[in-house]
This record gives sequence, C-alpha cells and structure tokens, in this order.
Amino acid sequence: MAGGPTDREDKVSLETTEEILQSMEVGMTFRDYSGRISSMDFHKTSNFLVTASDDESIRLYDVANAMCLKTINSKKYGVDLVSFTSHPTTVIYSSKNGWDESLRLLSLHDNKYLRYFKGHRDRVVSLSLCYRKEYFISGSLDRTVLLWDQRAEKCQGLLRVQGRPATAYDEQGLVFAIAFGGYIRMFDARYFDKGPFEIFSVGGDVSDANSVKFSNDGRLVLLTTKDGHIHVLDSSRGTHLSTYNVQPVSSSLTLEASFSPEGMFVISGSGDGSVYAWSVRSGKEVASWMSTDTEPPMIKWAPGSLMFVTGSSELSFWIPDLSKLAAYVGRK
Repeated sequence: MAGGPTDREDKVSLETTEEILQSMEVGMTFRDYSGRISSMDFHKTSNFLVTASDDESIRLYDVANAMCLKTINSKKYGVDLVSFTSHPTTVIYSSKNGWDESLRLLSLHDNKYLRYFKGHRDRVVSLSLCYRKEYFISGSLDRTVLLWDQRAEKCQGLLRVQGRPATAYDEQGLVFAIAFGGYIRMFDARYFDKGPFEIFSVGGDVSDANSVKFSNDGRLVLLTTKDGHIHVLDSSRGTHLSTYNVQPVSSSLTLEASFSPEGMFVISGSGDGSVYAWSVRSGKEVASWMSTDTEPPMIKWAPGSLMFVTGSSELSFWIPDLSKLAAYVGRK
C-alpha cells in the first residue's frame, strides 16, 4: 500500500501539518468483518497491525503490502482487547467469556497459547504493554488494575480503584497512568505500591474514563471519557492544555483518540461515528471526516508514518492524498 512505512524506528520523514491532515483519505478498506472491530494495535518496529473484532476473530495485517496475513478465531473465549508484545507475531488479548483466565498470551505464528493470566473477575476494559520490558497492566470492571510479567501467570501487583479504569505505560516503561473518576494518577513503575506520585484533575469531568495515552515523547497525556471529552495535559506538571468535545458514547462502547507521531495533533472518533483532528498547539479543530456509521470507530496512528487506521464494521487505512498536497506545494 502506498504510504506504508519501511522502518518503524525512523522518524516521520514528512512532518505532519494541518494541510497533510486535511488531505487524508481512505487508501484501502477491508470489509470482510461480520462484527465491529473492538481493538487494534500496531507493532512498534515492524509493519504489522493486529485487530480484534466482535466476530470473535484476531487478524494480522502486513501494512506495507496491504495484506491480511492470518485470521485466528477465538470462538470459545471470544476476543475484546488485543496488544502486541515486543515480538511481532505474539499478542496478549482479553476474552469475553470466563473472567478468571480472561487474558491470554497467543502466538499468531502457530496459533498456540503460551500463557494464561489469572486474576480479574470481570471484563477487562484497558490493556497496556511496556514494550521495552515484558510487563503489562490491565484494568477491569471489577475495579482492579493488575500488573503483570508476561513470564508468569499470576499478577505481580494489584491496585484497587473506584470506577472504570483506563491505563497506559509511557514509551520508556518508567511511568504508568491510571485514570478514573475525573483524575489521572501517575505511578512510578518501580514503586507503584507507594501510590501515585502525581494526581492530575481533568476539570470536573467525572464520566467514565475510556482510554488514556502518552505521546511518543512522553511529554503529553490524553484522556477520553464517555461524555465525549478528550483532555490533553502536560504529563510532568499536569497543566491542562486543551479539551476537545465530540458526541458522547454509550457505556458499552469506547471513545478512542490517538496522538500523531510527533505529538502535534490528536485524532479521535466520536459517538456519531465521525473522525476529528485537532492541533495540540492551538486547540483548534483542523480536519473532520463525517460518517454514515453511528458508533465511534477505534482509531490508531501508525508509528513513524503519515497514516492512521480506523476500525468499525470495516478496517480503513487513511493516507495523504498526494494530488491535494501537490496543489498546496504549488501555491507555496
């Protein structure tokens, strides 16, 4: 597929600008899903994308060649959230059936379970992996956040929360965030048992946390909530930088947003199915794409690339329209 990166370690070769965002359009779509996509993840250093969907399938894509390499069905357990480990064909995913072993380490290469992780007693609603180490964290509707080592089936730590938790590691794996109840709590990964070292308010928005993420450089953190708010804060001081508003989502769905690779823009789905982009620096909306869908899409920006993907009842790859960019360059 045109626009696919060849080396995920390289920086973005063409800086993301408002003009580039405004030129983005769907370059490729996979429509062979029979259920909504519930989760997606890019591998950090390869050209692979993995999706999970309500049709109880996990699918592995080669992004550079726009190919679905493999489909694995999880009919017995169901599938909800999915994330790559550091290995490009190994994932951790959460199931929808049977909470006691709701997290599984799966080899996509030979479709073998490598480990089951026991601990949660309800649906897992947040999953974040530390790519530099073999650690990950999960948040559940049982109001616990569990810390894991991929090499052990029992959790290495437990934190209790008072609400639906959203969790995220920073890029270095030194800090993780837990969001619920109108606050983002920052933890030192080495001393998490001592409690958060910082607690940031998101301005009175106490609706359910949906997702929390760090920018690639770790300087920013964003939080999406059920009421349709996307908050961006400075991750070291907790300074509130901006809030973007979209249509609210139902309690059974997730509002997801994503930073562009250099952290200058935020893209997000909306409760009405639309996609929006904002400038972090100005706080202004810079692009939008309307949809006939009526539910928020999953959304992820590809590491080190001028491309993002959306997942709903179909999987779409968004890339710049070079003809529009050529016209823009000509005007300059």
